[in-house]
Amino acid sequence: MIHSDVTLREFLPQDAEAVRAIIREAWHYNDLCGAKAAEKLSNVFLNSCLTNQTYTQVAVKGGVPAGIIMVKDRRNHSPSLRYRLAQIRSILSLYLSREGRAVSKIFQGVNDVDRQLLNACRTDYQGELSFFAVSAEARGTGIGKLLFQSAQNYMQSRGIETFYLFTDTSCNYGFYEHAGLHRRCEMGKQFQIKGETAEMTFFLYDNLP
Repeated sequence: MIHSDVTLREFLPQDAEAVRAIIREAWHYNDLCGAKAAEKLSNVFLNSCLTNQTYTQVAVKGGVPAGIIMVKDRRNHSPSLRYRLAQIRSILSLYLSREGRAVSKIFQGVNDVDRQLLNACRTDYQGELSFFAVSAEARGTGIGKLLFQSAQNYMQSRGIETFYLFTDTSCNYGFYEHAGLHRRCEMGKQFQIKGETAEMTFFLYDNLP
């Protein structure tokens, strides 16, 4: 059920703090590292996503961002200098601490897995759903479906017929199956997190039959 006070609009700079909080909760950053490193890591993630998009929509509920989605038209993508510089600054800030450097290795590993999945699919996708997250409080309210539909509308308007996304077992990947997408490739990987071994499975979903 969508509440009457939910509106969709483009991402604005003042949304950054709330979106970073959504990122930290959705991807359990506070379980990976201390609060300062988690904040810096969420800033790297957000700025990296902003460099990798041609479309953004934020779901605002009661004046507060409750979810966000980004899409990349891979045929017509040119990252803005402003977002690229913000990404570089955030990465440098993360690398200033030993903990930041250590946790960044986990995400370098995730990026490597994503590249391998995309290469394994051998498909020249036109679009990518590059970022999608909803706050814990807003899950189950229909906000995720509203955002996902807005992304599909955008891709349809741009003539994007094929698209993909990355997700993993730490996320609600069943959402994409209910939305009619197909799990095209998957890969397992182990990580060392705070001295313990964690195993995750990573997926690439797409809209191909």
